[in-house]
Amino acid sequence: MRCPFCGHDDTQVKDSRPTEDAAAIRRRRFCAGCGQRFTTVERVQLRELTVVKSDGRRVAFDRDKLARSVRIALRKRPVAEERMERVVNGIVRQLEASGETDIASKQIGELVMETLREVDAVAYVRFASVYRNFREAKDFEAFLGGLGEPT
Repeated sequence: MRCPFCGHDDTQVKDSRPTEDAAAIRRRRFCAGCGQRFTTVERVQLRELTVVKSDGRRVAFDRDKLARSVRIALRKRPVAEERMERVVNGIVRQLEASGETDIASKQIGELVMETLREVDAVAYVRFASVYRNFREAKDFEAFLGGLGEPT
């Protein structure tokens, strides 16, 4: 593993332990070149996923981008960091378990919305406002009118 501070090629693992949900391994590493310590996270990847955008472009699936979107939607909401991580892991597992390597961006967005609706109604509306590109207050009104009670 290359050191992110100095670029030295040889780093040593000092400590390894599973994450809270046992879906990944956290490793504390030490760089012999500069003496810095850093953490890496190792996850199982069942298959390479490709996202097919609405304009037809194909890009590699980026778990970090998904996690960032979920975090933004849940910002300042009473949801623990561990729960956010479980939400992201659950979405990734569903995508990998679908058996498809090409996933439409629309499918990912709908899956995130469905999951956030179960976790936090405000986060659900926040994500929907960006995902569905709300432009005016009436867009929110129409969406909230169809929201009803979360299931």
